[in-house]
Order: sequence, then C-alpha cells, then structure tokens
Amino acid sequence: MSSLNKGVGKVEVSLRWDPSPLGEAPHDLDIVAATYTAEAPHGEPAYVVHFDSRSPDGTINLTRDSKTGQGFGSDEVMTLEFDRLAPTYGRVLVGVVIQQRDGHRVFGDVANTLVKVAEGHTELGQNDFSGLPTATAAVVAEFVRGDTGEWQFREVMRGYDTEPQVFISLMGSD
Repeated sequence: MSSLNKGVGKVEVSLRWDPSPLGEAPHDLDIVAATYTAEAPHGEPAYVVHFDSRSPDGTINLTRDSKTGQGFGSDEVMTLEFDRLAPTYGRVLVGVVIQQRDGHRVFGDVANTLVKVAEGHTELGQNDFSGLPTATAAVVAEFVRGDTGEWQFREVMRGYDTEPQVFISLMGSD
C-alpha cells in the first residue's frame, strides 16, 4: 500500500546576515549538510557538503556562497533534492558554522542572521539564531526518510561552541 503523504522533495536552505562593521574582519558563515546512511543514521556522516563541494550524486549543492554577507537577498543557498537521493541514505542534517580564522565569533556577534528552509513557495521553517547567542555552529534542520520512503522535515535549532571541523563530527551524534 502506498502512502498519500509525499514528504519533501526539493528543498532550499537559505542563509543571510549583515556584513561586519567597518574596520572589522568579515563574518563568514557557511551552510553545511551531512548525509547519513539508513544503517548508521548517527555518528560520522557518509559525506559532507560545504563550500566548494557538492554531493557525489549531485543531489545536494551549495548554489551561493558568501564570505562577507554583502549583497542583497540570501548570502548562502543550498539545494537538497530528496526525491533523487539514493535509498541508501536515511538522514540528512543541515547546519550553519561561523568560520573562526579571524578570532572567536558567535552568533550573537553577527547582526541580522536568518536561516530559512523552504520547499518551493512553502516555508518549512526559519530561525534567527537569537536563542543561540554563544554558539559558533548550529544544526538547523533534520530530514529523515520514513518507513515508506518519503522524506520528512524536522525543525531543529541545536547550538555548539566548537571549530567547524569538529562540529561536522558532532552534529550527527545526537
């Protein structure tokens, strides 16, 4: 018997923030996605998509990448095509990290942050990181494949105070 619930298909995660004040080092935030197999949905990801990369099968792509937050609209955009993702995968987490190369920065240091998750014109979730002012990274969305194969979205806002590379190994351990 097939399900009437289609689940999510193609999703866009967008991130924006204001540039750092004049004279300060740029704020550089990045969207990252970690993909986990159905057999091992926690711990180390099967692969990670971040700046300068895409998923091996082309289903997860970072289509816009900013290092400063300058410009109009979204500064970073990632597209995830769940309707094309191989059945091997059962969980995908999307996070946001602040690059720490110019000193320790937390979400409370970055003005007007906003992350949105949308499928087409339907907004699935949004958050401004105000609940995580001391975090340097956060898991912002979780997608889980259901028993009948459909993908479900779960809004998450879980903060971490760690370096970007360490965050990638921690984000799926919950």
